[in-house]
Amino acid sequence: MVLEHQCEVESRWAGIGSITAKIGSTNETLCKRVRRAEADKGVRAGLTSVERERLRAPERENRGTP
Repeated sequence: MVLEHQCEVESRWAGIGSITAKIGSTNETLCKRVRRAEADKGVRAGLTSVERERLRAPERENRGTP
C-alpha cells in the first residue's frame, strides 16, 4: 500500500504514518516491511526474504542440537 500510494503524499514517512493509523501498526514496523519488500523486488540493495531465510535455516537447526 505504501509503495502504491507514495506519489499521493509529500513523503514516504507521511504515507507510512497515514497507513499505520488505519491498520494499527507502528511506523517503524511498516517502514521495515516496506524496505524488505523493496529488497525482494530488487529496487533496494540488501538480502531478499528468500536469502534471509536460507541464512537462518542452519542457525535454527543448530539450536536444536545440544
